[in-house]
Amino acid sequence: MARNNSPRDPKADREAERYENPIPSREFILEVLDKHGAPMPHGELAEALSIQDDDQLEALRRRLRAMERDGQIIRNRKGDYGLVSRMDLKRGRIVGHADGFGFLIPDEGGDDVFLSPKAMHPVLHGDRAVVSVTGVDRRGRPEGMVVEVLERNTQQVVGRFFDEGGVGVVEPDNRRLNQEVLVAPESWNGATDGQIVTVEITEQPSRHRKPLGKVVEILGQHMGPGMEVDVALRAHDIPYEWPAEVEAEAGHFSTEVAEADKEGREDLRDMPLVTIDGSDTKDFDDAVCCEPTRNGWRMVVAIADVAHYVQPDSALDAEALERGNSVYFPNRVVPMLPEVLSNGLCSLNPEVDRLCMAVSVEIDRDGEVLDYRFLEGVMRSHARLTYTEVAGMVQQNDPVVRDQYRHVVKDIDELYRLYQALHAARQQRGAIDFDTTETKIVFGDNRKIDRIVPVERTDAHRMIEEFMLAANTCAADFLEKNRLPTLYRIHESPRKEKLDDLRTVLAERGLKLEGGDKPEAHHVSKLLEQAAGREDFHLIQTLVLRSMNQAVYSPDNQGHFGLGFDAYTHFTSPIRRYPDLVVHRGIRNLLWRQRKPVRDALGKLLKRGVGNDYPYARADMERIGQHSSMTERRADEATRDAEDALKCEYIQDKVGESYEGLVTGVTGFGLFIELKDIYVTGLLHISALDKDYFHFEAAHHRLTGERTGRTYALGDTVKVKVVRVDLDERKIDFELAEPAADKTPSGRRRSGKGGQGKKNEE
Repeated sequence: MARNNSPRDPKADREAERYENPIPSREFILEVLDKHGAPMPHGELAEALSIQDDDQLEALRRRLRAMERDGQIIRNRKGDYGLVSRMDLKRGRIVGHADGFGFLIPDEGGDDVFLSPKAMHPVLHGDRAVVSVTGVDRRGRPEGMVVEVLERNTQQVVGRFFDEGGVGVVEPDNRRLNQEVLVAPESWNGATDGQIVTVEITEQPSRHRKPLGKVVEILGQHMGPGMEVDVALRAHDIPYEWPAEVEAEAGHFSTEVAEADKEGREDLRDMPLVTIDGSDTKDFDDAVCCEPTRNGWRMVVAIADVAHYVQPDSALDAEALERGNSVYFPNRVVPMLPEVLSNGLCSLNPEVDRLCMAVSVEIDRDGEVLDYRFLEGVMRSHARLTYTEVAGMVQQNDPVVRDQYRHVVKDIDELYRLYQALHAARQQRGAIDFDTTETKIVFGDNRKIDRIVPVERTDAHRMIEEFMLAANTCAADFLEKNRLPTLYRIHESPRKEKLDDLRTVLAERGLKLEGGDKPEAHHVSKLLEQAAGREDFHLIQTLVLRSMNQAVYSPDNQGHFGLGFDAYTHFTSPIRRYPDLVVHRGIRNLLWRQRKPVRDALGKLLKRGVGNDYPYARADMERIGQHSSMTERRADEATRDAEDALKCEYIQDKVGESYEGLVTGVTGFGLFIELKDIYVTGLLHISALDKDYFHFEAAHHRLTGERTGRTYALGDTVKVKVVRVDLDERKIDFELAEPAADKTPSGRRRSGKGGQGKKNEE
């Protein structure tokens, strides 16, 4: 049998570089198991890998355990190691539902696996697990049972504490955590009935027992003002305190870039680079400029060089990975990096030197990328501009704003011309552009909500969006061409069953989605263009949105369906997204490979901690991608919970008032209504509808009265009265303010237009 450093191991050289006493790589272990054709005992596997040394046997044991945690292999009841991919098993992340059931979202894609309430007993929302597909449920969905829990995601739970006859029970605030936590009397730590508490999980759930915990924090008696963010952070297990070792590392940074750190970089300080962000933004991670060329433009997108300061295997890096991204609540930001970096040394503040990773892009007059070049630079932002100011310059031609920024206004005008070419190319490509409304909560005195307003999306927002899209596609192309393990931002095409449901509704409305089982972005874009201006546009757009898959991070490039790109990644926001930081490290590695510096210069740079080693294999990227996708979803859910709580607080003094609203959701138990011009959503329960028996038609997203034939459907407008607000449950109940007129299924109204700032796909 060949030795473990035999060329048979495709990654032997990498292992030898990383470890003094290398063992077979994960790739080679998987290859051996695959060729064997059956699960292998530990001793037999070690022999096949030619491992006999005690230290290497221990290292192999640790590696196999890590591969188990990552769901690559599994041990059967006999203790033999087998491939998950060969055992009709699926690994992935658990998504819980408030009604007790859940799903496993497979890492490798494909259909979600339904888990009954009983099957959910040993796991909690967010856990990673391996499940065995046992059949299909009555809806035709794959159904399974948990075989092994790979990773526990929930260590603490926030919720309301109840004294149930001497036994403490905590009902989680996060409705996806559908199991109560039991607390023994000696672990109450002063908690009393009805209080909101944080409990630490001391024993995770099993098939026959609920999770056990102890109270570690008492937040208060009620969901009072200001508590919504504190609860959301704890309910979704979002790290919000800096570990001591992170604070220690952050304390070593100065407020200015060291002169030594500027050595070996291209000097971009004379370029008219500017930042364009929201008025309340404090972390500026991208700056742009362009100049006309004979064939079009040369655009430079400069991004904060976070990778220079946050080194792999540091405490800062470990915490940034754990957080995954910054979380933006209406009145608070939980950053991915400490403020000394996020708002200071890494932020591209005006008129100060900053290190950057930049891409210079050649673009023709038709908005097509001709060539690009990545570089490490030192820059100086020439202005900190807001979206409102830039829109005033290029859309309203406001003389006051143009005079205020006269030193950069010509550069902004050139950027606007470049944007128009890029936008035209995007429309030609057929990328999907949804007409959705994003809102902003405006606070008055004492943190009381003054109003909720739609965010106007101007050409300034669209400019930055186009520039960031171009930079991200160049980064993806650069990494893919050089075959370096990295994270792509992938968005798969809709699944067949969702397309079938969508086409059912479209057909009865005289519309058609082309493209068969594999439509492309331009097919969807064409459909939305055809529906624009129709009374049922809101319904059509909503159904198209709901047919889409969620974009995720993956080392496997599968393209981005919505944007119409063959390769796409996230490069432009390393201050607030960990995947962007990983992409920066990959680009830097490739830049170093392409150079041939003299030995002394290389040695000097290595002493500064800037090396040519790339710390990631594909398996690392898979793990980071899964975790980053989870933290993104976690942030979305936490901010939504906080916003829902704030909106309940805002609407509670409006009980008894009537408003016009839009039906945004239809279920078997009622209608979800968003109040127009207020942007607060509540439930109109089916029992509050007209005196009739109403039946839910899922395929048509409507409720239909048995006697009257009256319908309430997605996109309809109704007038409702606010009758109840529950702050603790974050629920708002409506009733009809006046009898609704009879409607045919085609009677719909379009929602108001709105927009958003920097989209998450930039």
